[in-house]
Amino acid sequence: MASTIAVSSEKDSDLSVSEPVTLDEKTAVNVLSGEKDVKADEEDTGLESDRNSDNVVIITGADASAHLIPLRDDFDNVLTFRSIIIASGLACFQAVMNQIYQFKPTLITIQGTFIVLISYFVGNAWAKLLPRGEKFETRWRAKNGQGKLPKWILFLKFINSGPWSLKEHSIAAITATSASNVSSVSQVWAAQDLFYDIPISAATVILSTISIGLFGYGLCGIMRPIAVWHTEAVYWSTLPTVKTLQGLHWQQVKNSKPLRYFWYAFAGMSVYEIFPAYIFPWLNSISIPCLAAQKATGSTAEVLTNLFGGATNNEGLGLFSISLDWQYLTSFQTSLPLKLQLHQMVGLGACFVAMLGIYYGNGWNSRSLPFMSTRLLNANGTAYPVSTVFPGGVLDEAALLEQGLPKLTGTFAFAMFMANAAIGALIVHCILFWGSDIKRAYKSAREGRFDDRHHDHMAKHYKETPWWWYIIVLVGSFILGLIVVLKENITLPVWAYIVSLVVGIIIAPFSVILYSRYGNGIATNNISKMLAGLMLPGRPIGNMYFAAWSHNVITNAVNLSNDLKMGEYRK
Repeated sequence: MASTIAVSSEKDSDLSVSEPVTLDEKTAVNVLSGEKDVKADEEDTGLESDRNSDNVVIITGADASAHLIPLRDDFDNVLTFRSIIIASGLACFQAVMNQIYQFKPTLITIQGTFIVLISYFVGNAWAKLLPRGEKFETRWRAKNGQGKLPKWILFLKFINSGPWSLKEHSIAAITATSASNVSSVSQVWAAQDLFYDIPISAATVILSTISIGLFGYGLCGIMRPIAVWHTEAVYWSTLPTVKTLQGLHWQQVKNSKPLRYFWYAFAGMSVYEIFPAYIFPWLNSISIPCLAAQKATGSTAEVLTNLFGGATNNEGLGLFSISLDWQYLTSFQTSLPLKLQLHQMVGLGACFVAMLGIYYGNGWNSRSLPFMSTRLLNANGTAYPVSTVFPGGVLDEAALLEQGLPKLTGTFAFAMFMANAAIGALIVHCILFWGSDIKRAYKSAREGRFDDRHHDHMAKHYKETPWWWYIIVLVGSFILGLIVVLKENITLPVWAYIVSLVVGIIIAPFSVILYSRYGNGIATNNISKMLAGLMLPGRPIGNMYFAAWSHNVITNAVNLSNDLKMGEYRK
């Protein structure tokens, strides 16, 4: 893994305090003046690494751990009334927004940095506008001295404990982001209702949501030595969020130029977004070649659309298209390792060439169907009558003989083939390149040795969540899923439910390792669907639930591992 990021140390944020220390006069002068000459506590605070972070090129995960994220820990409270309420409110907002975008043609995710900024201003407004308990405590003690505080002051301290702290801010951001982790499960219920006209009970929705969501969390706890505690488990896409939190609380932001420009941009984008979202939707995607060839007809128009079209979903490859919609512009890629970005570019180019070759070379009789589509189709390219062939979610063989087998476009078949090949590549890569490293990580964890200085600090000063907590989550979520399979009409046998979880358990460690070290994930839901189709022929609803349990075990293990690592970064 290689990432090239030039880092300049931040003079007012790299004094790491892991426990109360006594400074002599010379040391105090050096610290206050910005000099980094504190020798006594370098082992605990990581000042030695922070001092050497000037103009360091970040290449490995160990470099990022040592130089990019300081060890500073102010030992503030995390779970306060204020942080819980703000976290819950932002979680509702994040869940609703992600659910809305889940059913839009182009999936958009709300980045963690945006949630961090919103929660920063909400938390500061709470701290400044509501009565502050510690101010009343100071006045009361000035008059009455030491003694038991009145209940009304204790109540105010409970409601508004003081300044909006970094740890309160961090837990609010993590909670809000994690609220959208299970939104993809709703696709199963949507398909069940829209395409198969099968009623959905509240018990199915509630119990399956909890089961599917929590099983991956329980599995994550077992994988912590390689998924969270390892120094190479960086989670590159999380670093911008971590650095934003650090800058907001450790620097003077009242008159900050970046913050001022953020508000200018935020206001401008809010007003501008009205145009591409409601007034001129064609601003979403502008294709110069298509505009220049508006009078083209016949095969020429078809080729141009396939190559340059992309304003609507599955219209074409969208080459050289320009988007003027802020929804589609993100900075996510900039935080990923450079090697990964280069591989992605090469992969996209190869896919463009392969898809064009398959279609225009008439591979799998592709020319009889549309160039791009993810639907099941008839031989003439029209939509396949799914509800007729699968009444009640079960295959009607007579209707299948009458309608014939469904067809897939050549481009979609290629995408499915490559997605399954990528899963094999994922497993082989992790075993060949990181297998011995994984063994060493578990061995050192058993011995209480940790290579990552951030986890080493956490292990010294905070109590780790017991392993048996995660075991209880695993067993409890399994039982809830078992109730759904046995009592609800989802056409999924018990044995298939168990197999789906086993598939997720096998693949999850590999997905977590890849994502933690490269910031990239492999779509593993294809193998779940393929296995379900082989084991449960003629039961599409059961297939979808099989894939939901199997795939979401993997995605939720990745998501919680990411959140736990962010928690360690922010102590």
